[in-house]
Amino acid sequence: MTREWTGKWALVTGASAGIGVAFARQLASEGTHLVLTARRQDRLEALAEKLRSTHGIRVEVFATDLSDPAAPRRIHEFTLEKQVDIELLINNAGFGQYGELPAVETQRLLDMVQVNCVAVVHLTRLYLADMVARKRGDVLILASTASFQAVPYISTYAAAKAFDLLFAEGLAEEMKPHGIRVCALCPGSTESEFHAVAGQEEFRRTSETAEKVARTGLQALAEGQSYVISGFGNYLGAQSQRLLPRRLVTRIAAYMFRPRQRKNN
Repeated sequence: MTREWTGKWALVTGASAGIGVAFARQLASEGTHLVLTARRQDRLEALAEKLRSTHGIRVEVFATDLSDPAAPRRIHEFTLEKQVDIELLINNAGFGQYGELPAVETQRLLDMVQVNCVAVVHLTRLYLADMVARKRGDVLILASTASFQAVPYISTYAAAKAFDLLFAEGLAEEMKPHGIRVCALCPGSTESEFHAVAGQEEFRRTSETAEKVARTGLQALAEGQSYVISGFGNYLGAQSQRLLPRRLVTRIAAYMFRPRQRKNN
């Protein structure tokens, strides 16, 4: 399915780790040229050099922090300066934070909404305008299995990912007349730095590989799906909760995610 973008340019945000690296590797293996963006310049440069030497593709790197409201426009201006037409936008960057809301730093919460929601809208708006003008293009947005219900103790993250899911589903229908595909990828627990960054390592459960998640998302986008849940077990969990009262689902999630009392030695 990655041959859909052979010889074309893809932009991957959050490309320095986890699913972002997996997207870059899979696309590069089929000859897609890449613009990689994330906060960590050294990681981006190392990945870019490896992909260039292994697959003979062009790779551009732009380090920036999407918690900065000006970052999406700077990324767009960078691709314009490089005369790169982005035909696949992968809004992969995002993070969560575990804990009761009053215990989480205010700026951390606001940055989470900025990266997971505002930057996604901003980048998508900037590149969709170019895609509509060309009458072709694709957008993949990273949502989550947390998109399907409230999740206490990661409430802001779950709400942000619900936004991403609905945003992608709406755009998928909106962009059909323009020949543009939009899809939300909803992974569950994945082998990445997410849990460590969120301060939630003790709750890590059986995880899918980042490579499997990325492959699922690219295949669904190529098939024209508006959303996809990665993993059969994750699919059953996300869909079966619709059969229960929402309050009960939230209570179950609260029980699962509530901080555990640590026993003294």
